[in-house]
Amino acid sequence: MSVRHAGAQDGVDAISDWSTGYVRRHPLASLTTVGDQFVLGTRTLQYLLIDLFTGRFQWQEFIRQGAFMAGTAVLPTVLVALPIGVTLSIQFALLAGQVGATSLAGAASGLAVIRQAASLTAAILMAAAVGSAITADLGSRKMREETDAMEVMGVSVIRRLVVPRFAAAIMVGVALTGVVCFVGFLASYLFNVYFQNGAPGSFVATFASFATTGDLVIALVKAVIFGAIVAVVSCQKGMSTVGGPTGVANSVNAAVVESILVLMVVNVVVSQLYIMMFPRVGL
Repeated sequence: MSVRHAGAQDGVDAISDWSTGYVRRHPLASLTTVGDQFVLGTRTLQYLLIDLFTGRFQWQEFIRQGAFMAGTAVLPTVLVALPIGVTLSIQFALLAGQVGATSLAGAASGLAVIRQAASLTAAILMAAAVGSAITADLGSRKMREETDAMEVMGVSVIRRLVVPRFAAAIMVGVALTGVVCFVGFLASYLFNVYFQNGAPGSFVATFASFATTGDLVIALVKAVIFGAIVAVVSCQKGMSTVGGPTGVANSVNAAVVESILVLMVVNVVVSQLYIMMFPRVGL
């Protein structure tokens, strides 16, 4: 009986240790990550405003990072925006034909591209291409103890490394959103006119009638928010890397996945708030 009792006690202890470890590895680690990202985002925004007004902003690093991000993300964004524009054109043309409103295909495609597809597509490409590069760069610096050396020498890692990447990500996110708007509209227009026998004037007229400057403004506002989210998440994951090269790979994977999940949630929230605050009376 004593041996059986000891075995049962060992099983209970193992389950208790696993449960405690699971809580520590997942819920508590998630709360810690969210707190670290919130603190990092707040301090980054604070230092950005202070450095811009005091002239301490790292313009050279900002330009270098902006050029790198643009070169990394522009081509994939264009290649993704083309099929998205064509797909939207096909789907809305079929739907418009079923209800006898083929002349509204331009309005539907244009509004879908500007309101949702542009900022979200640019943000996802930013998270995949730019966010992974930021995380890998900062994670490698962390493994080489460069960030620790900077802190020892009195150089702020946030001001020197995070703030320029934060500003560059916002700038590139806005630029990529404009690229997606143009490419998506152009792809929808060309496919509707040359492959679906649509009327060019009708496509442009309906788009101009129903698309407003508010739609473009909210797309650019979302681009700013999405760029900031990608930069903060990627920088936090990079600077918290542990475990050598394997840890860098895990941080890159975690940064991309978390960025995309957060972007999806924030996109829904911002879109719903915009619809609630500025309701449309028609299409």
